[in-house]
Parts: sequence; structure tokens; C-alpha cells
Amino acid sequence: MSLQSPPAAAAATDLSPDPGAELPPGAQLNQGTAESPSAEEGGGGAEEQEEEGEKEKEREKLLPIPSASSAAAGGLERGTKNQFSTFSNFITTINQKKEGIGNRNSPTQLVIPNIKNVRDLPPICLDVRQKQRISIDTLPQELKAPIPPEPSLPVRTKTVKDFQDDVEKAKSSGDWKAVHDFYTTTFDSFLEINAAFKKDANSPFNTIEDSGIDAKFVNVVYDALLNTPQDVQKSVLKGVINGLLQEWTGPRTKDDLRAYCILLQNPQFSNTSTYVIYAHLLRQIAALTEADHHFLVHWSKKISQKRFKQLVDRLLQFISLRLFPAKPEEFPPMVKCTWWIPSAAKVLALFNAANCLISPPIISYTDFYNSTLDHIDLMEEYHNWQCYGNSHRFSFCQYPFIISIAAKKVIIQRDSEQQMISIARQSLVDKVSRRQKPDMNMLFLNVKVRRTHLVSDSLDELARKRADLKKKLKVTFVGEAGLDMGGLTKEWFLLLIRQIFHPDYGMFTYHKDSHCHWFSSFKCDNYSEFRLVGALMGLAVYNSITLDIRFPPCCYKKLLSPPIVPCDHSTLVGICAVTLDDLFQIMPELAHGLSELLSYEGNVEEDFYSTFQNMCSFMLIFFSTSQSTNNLQLSITDFIVSVLHMHYWQNTQ
Repeated sequence: MSLQSPPAAAAATDLSPDPGAELPPGAQLNQGTAESPSAEEGGGGAEEQEEEGEKEKEREKLLPIPSASSAAAGGLERGTKNQFSTFSNFITTINQKKEGIGNRNSPTQLVIPNIKNVRDLPPICLDVRQKQRISIDTLPQELKAPIPPEPSLPVRTKTVKDFQDDVEKAKSSGDWKAVHDFYTTTFDSFLEINAAFKKDANSPFNTIEDSGIDAKFVNVVYDALLNTPQDVQKSVLKGVINGLLQEWTGPRTKDDLRAYCILLQNPQFSNTSTYVIYAHLLRQIAALTEADHHFLVHWSKKISQKRFKQLVDRLLQFISLRLFPAKPEEFPPMVKCTWWIPSAAKVLALFNAANCLISPPIISYTDFYNSTLDHIDLMEEYHNWQCYGNSHRFSFCQYPFIISIAAKKVIIQRDSEQQMISIARQSLVDKVSRRQKPDMNMLFLNVKVRRTHLVSDSLDELARKRADLKKKLKVTFVGEAGLDMGGLTKEWFLLLIRQIFHPDYGMFTYHKDSHCHWFSSFKCDNYSEFRLVGALMGLAVYNSITLDIRFPPCCYKKLLSPPIVPCDHSTLVGICAVTLDDLFQIMPELAHGLSELLSYEGNVEEDFYSTFQNMCSFMLIFFSTSQSTNNLQLSITDFIVSVLHMHYWQNTQ
């Protein structure tokens, strides 16, 4: 059985007749103003009147025509064609439809959910190219027309206790009819899924804070599913297929999104025999609008850690087995299902976005790594990402959270080698084009330093040869004969880092409690040396050199603010909020003391016999302000902010 993706919904348009257009022949007959027969018809009038009487009786036997008011409220009937009694009624229908559009405050109109919080979300993924579909949440105001009311949900009264009792009775008696009927009915359609698992069938649950899903009931039903007979499990898959084959005639509702969220948790999709159905489910979810995706992201973060981990592992397994199937005959040919992996990657990006919304995250970021990707042609993926970044060509580099650290290291290393070769080739071509004699030294970034003036010479060399930083690094120590085959470069990095990060040098301090380096609070004579540290870190990564530098995570948090390098060079970077959690990473004892002070409910001045003062330092300018104990909590908060400001913001300028 093959599944077809539901067609995209067409935008609703207003029906407005053109007053200048000519009416088709016979249209005058529908206006209820038929002219009397002319006198030229003569004696045949009696016979025609009898025929008209018979026709009138036939009309009375026809089905009743819907009124204009019902057509305006519920939309034009899709099952009938041209069932308008008169042309004037048709015009009345159109006018009432237009009035319904203008009256946005009418109680019969659909309430558009408020999704203003959606903009606060982090980007799901930079290169996720979604199939644009019309949604009532994203339509402009002038295009939002009344849509038919959502069908009411069937009434289902079975509770978790009732279901568990049915399962226990089936296990003891062997009669699974009641359980079979429940699964067959529940998964027959999206409406039935909502009727069974929605907390309250009468509540819309159109907010991102609450999905309205009875998670406990869903978990109990799915936990019991794999222990049921095969015919029960097949009936569930058949119902899922019927739901996916449904022809969509409008935008997806929140009930549809709830059904997708519930179906994703089906444990049957861990079996490779169900991958065809699973792939089409992922395809439909990936094709939803961005607003719908944000609802799914917020709802997904409410899933328990165990279920969330199972969903992520199931998607990763789906990608791995599609790339390297144990039994290739189980799956369709790759050329016929190229959309399987992109769809799974997009859905996985939704779960990654949900995981990033919570602090601490639901699962570790390493749980999203797919080690299977370490065995594919990573450079081809990287090339596709670079060359076809603005096209619809898929690449795993569009979803870096899936790629492991080892794979990223290989990509960066090979990319650096290619850039070195390209820069060297360009330098050689420029030299030859100017009719100059080529020199081997022009192919490298040559750094000549004295051991006695290691930092100053290195700073001067890197500042003077900024244009050659992307060439392969080659180090020479003045007065020492030697050919750099990689050993001198590593020695230069080692000596330079050891000298710069020594506490006596005054640039950095080492905190034994956190086992990391941090910026010194003392005044530095030459702040350009901090640029040298940044250049060294970049050169080390570019030349595949490992440095023994231990900065806390909050330092990289500042470096990655914003995570994407802005195109406008005047845009401020490195601006990020700091909390006590960041201070815990650097000075845990100080952070613990401040945390205890912040949570203290007594009077600090009377209990500790001390007045509260805060002290900030900026470029050796110290000032102190006494704080009144009347607003002690605010004063303590200000003090903590001052400490964070001093240790985090000012020292990382």
C-alpha cells in the first residue's frame, strides 16, 4: 500500500460578482421576474399553462434547497452543484458571506489562537526549508474567511482505570474483543484520537502552554499495545493509515496537531516493517507550517524524559537503518524514497528545539548524535551544503546537532586542508601573473620568533601577516636551525600558551575549585594581547592543534552570542544574560555564598552585625554605596548582579 501526501490547502477567496459582467443565457430566469407570454403565442397558451403546472409539481418533489443564511454561516455545500433557487438568493448569500468576513467580533467566528510567544523561540534549524502551506494562524487578516465549523468530537467515556481493567480481563480470559474494539475505534481517525486522549472534548486547548493531551492515558495505551495479539496491532496500523490518507480540505487544526503528537509516540514504529507508514507520518509533520511547528515544539517539551528519549532514539534509528539497512529488501529503493531522511531530520530538529527551550535540557545534546554518520562521505555532505545551500538539496550539515564531535572534527580538518591548498595556489598564480619568481615561503604562514621575546614577537608577526593567516603555519625560532615538520609548531603553541596563561603574567587566573582559567581582575597593560589569544585559538583549530586551555562553558556562551555571525559588522556581539549558574561554573564557593544570602529570610544587619555594601570595579575605578536595610532583598540582588557584572562582563571585554 502506498500513501499519498495530502494536498496543500487552497487559500479562501471571496466570491464577489462583477457588476459589469454579462449574465449567461437563462440567468434572467433565476431572478423570479419571468415575463408574461406575448400575445403572439395565441391559442397555445392553455397547453403551455398545463405544462407549466406539471413542471411546478415536479419542482415541489425535489430536495429542499439550503437557505442563504445557512450557506453563509457554514460555507457553500460541497456535495451539491448549482442548487441556488434564484439568482437573487445567490447574491444574498454572497453579501451575507462578505458581511460575515467583516464582522470579526461575531461569536460565530473562529477564535484565532494567540501565538505571540512563538517569536521568542530559538531557530529550529537554519536550513530547514519547509513546504509552505496555508494555515489560519498565518493568513493575512484580509484573507481570513469564515471556515466550516470543526466537527464535534465523539463522546468517549473510557478512563485509564476502565482500560486497564479490560486489559486484565483479556489476559485472564483470552477474550480480547473489548480491547480490540477500543484500539480499532480510537485510532480510526484523527477525530477519534482526540476524542479518546483529549482532556476535555469541549475545550479548544489552542495555546502553546497546554496541549490538552492526557499523557498518562496515552502512555498506558501504548505500553499495553505491544503485548496485545497481532490482529489488535494490525488494526491500529490500519487506523493510522486511514488517518494519513485523509484528504485535507483546509488548514490543520489544533486537533490535527494533537493527533500527530500522539501518533509520533506509537512504539510500533520501532519495527522496520512499519517504516513506510512512519515515513509518511514524518513527511506530513515536516510539511506543516512554521506556526504549527512551534506548537509541536512547545508541546513536545512537556513529554517525560523517558518518552522524549525514546522518540529521539526512534528517529535516529530510522535514519541509520535507511542509510545502512540490514535487509535492503524490506525498504523501497532509495531513489523512490529520497524524502525519508530529510523528513526525519526536520522532525528531529523540532525535538532538538524543544530540548533547548528547557534549562536544564530534557536530555543531553549528545543524545542527538548519530554515530552512523561517521561512516558516510562527510566531505560530500559538506560540499552539498556549501554549493547548494540555497536549494532544496538535502545535507546533514543543515542539522549539525545530529553530527558527532568526531565527525565535525573530520569536516573541519579536511576543510582547512582544502582552504590551505586553495590559498597557496592563488598566491602562486598571483606571483606568476606578475612575472615574479615563485618562492616556497610564499605558500606558508611563516612565523619567526625569539624565545626570549616569545609573546611580543608572536603578536607582531600575526598582526603583520594578517592576510596569510589561512595558509599553513610554519614556525622558525631565530638562531636555531631546524625544519618545521609539525614539531616546532606544536612547541610554539605550547610555550606561548604556557606563558600567557601563567598567573604571574597577569592576564588569566586559574581557579582550582572549577579547574578552569578565567580573566584576571587586575589591570592589563596591553589589551591587544587578548586578541593574540583569540588568534591563537583560531590558528590551533585551523591547523588541527590541540591546546590545553580550559575555559568555563559561560565563556563560549558569550562567544556564541549571537550563534550566527551577523552580516552587518557594526552589530554588537557577545551580549548575553548571566545568572548565578554561570558564576557557579567559575567560582562555585562565591556563587554558593551569594545564593545562600539571596535565600536568607532574616535581617542581615541584625543577624550578621554588618551593613550591606556593593562594590564594582571598572578599569581600577572602585566605588562603594551603602544600602538601606529597608529594601534588603533588592540590595542583595543588586550586589549579585554587580559581582556577576564584574567577574563576567567587564573582564571579557
